Amino acid sequence: MTFAHSREDEAERWLRVLRMHGRVGEVLQALGVPEAPLMTHARPAPSPAAVPPVGDNPVDVICRRAVRMANARAADRVGTLDVLFAVLATYGSAFDRALYIRGTSREELLERLVSTPDRALR
Repeated sequence: MTFAHSREDEAERWLRVLRMHGRVGEVLQALGVPEAPLMTHARPAPSPAAVPPVGDNPVDVICRRAVRMANARAADRVGTLDVLFAVLATYGSAFDRALYIRGTSREELLERLVSTPDRALR
């Protein structure tokens, strides 16, 4: 998330990644979520004095959460559903906004994930 300037930027980048992979990607594509350009505007890089202290890397945070979720269900691997739920837990309304501006919602995405058998997506 090197070039993200806000949580909203990061949430949009996660949506783009999820759209391209696995079951979550298939459902997002079936919902008509486009591979659109980022909706948040690029901003000039902040001055070094304005940069907040470095915290946890967002990718590491999501990966750790996704691994914990996969372990909790005794899975032998992490799936895109684990990543999606880690993103939802981490970004909340910022991810909801990213879905909304692409014409869907968290509720619609989750409903489709629950109601569509894997084989129907192929």
